Amino acid sequence: MTLWRYCLALVAALALALPQATEAAERYITVASTTSTEASGLFEHLLPGFTEQTGIEVRVVAVGTGQALKLARSCDADVLFVHHKPSEEIFVAEAFGVARHDVMYNDFVVVGPEADPAGLRGKGDVAEALAAIAAAEAPFASRGDDSGTHKKERALWAAAGIDVGAASGTWYRETGSGMGATLNTAAAMGAYALTDRGTWLAFRNKAGMAVLSEGDPRLFNQYGVILVSEAKCPYTKSESGQAFVDWLIAPAGQQAIAAFELGGQQLFFPNAAGGGS
Repeated sequence: MTLWRYCLALVAALALALPQATEAAERYITVASTTSTEASGLFEHLLPGFTEQTGIEVRVVAVGTGQALKLARSCDADVLFVHHKPSEEIFVAEAFGVARHDVMYNDFVVVGPEADPAGLRGKGDVAEALAAIAAAEAPFASRGDDSGTHKKERALWAAAGIDVGAASGTWYRETGSGMGATLNTAAAMGAYALTDRGTWLAFRNKAGMAVLSEGDPRLFNQYGVILVSEAKCPYTKSESGQAFVDWLIAPAGQQAIAAFELGGQQLFFPNAAGGGS
């Protein structure tokens, strides 16, 4: 073999080995996730166990689901962990994600001032509850940030037959913020809000606020996890990312999710296929 052919072969071999070597040297992954998983304390509870078992550090970017999807599409994350199934399925159908897996669920609740000026208390039908807020023109704090919670909220307003776009800036206020900040705004304004139950249970500024509408099947809140595809994002840390996905949906991860409680209340309920055994 001539010298130049040897050099070409060496360069090709190094190019093939570089992604694997880089991943081995950098034992961390980036997970784009929702504010609810971070604000509730779930990741603080889960991640040490995964890192101890695998040696892989997990760096979480906690934003709304819409922003998390944008990060993953921009190849700025290895794994997506969010809670708006239609958007997740589109992400996979467009080949940005390898496969989508159910991980866990909780539910949404409508919270508001204990005085309940719109008369929500006792209304199990969430559309009826939202219609009562609109009829009373009572303040409502919306995240307004294209998060999974915001997407759910807009769908519920539509089910109630209410055009909140027309009310924007009046009784309907869009914060453009995460769930915790939006709940703080609602508390300060004496406003109603839609929140996932996990963030509500972890929220420390509940003074004067209460859960006023809950239990409607439409308030079900499913979370999914997706490995970002190397086909779209060549530098995805697929091996380490898949290890995290596999751990979450396997018994170890599912049991860790089930064990996460605040004040004696379980915040999330594992439901990965075959993961709870």
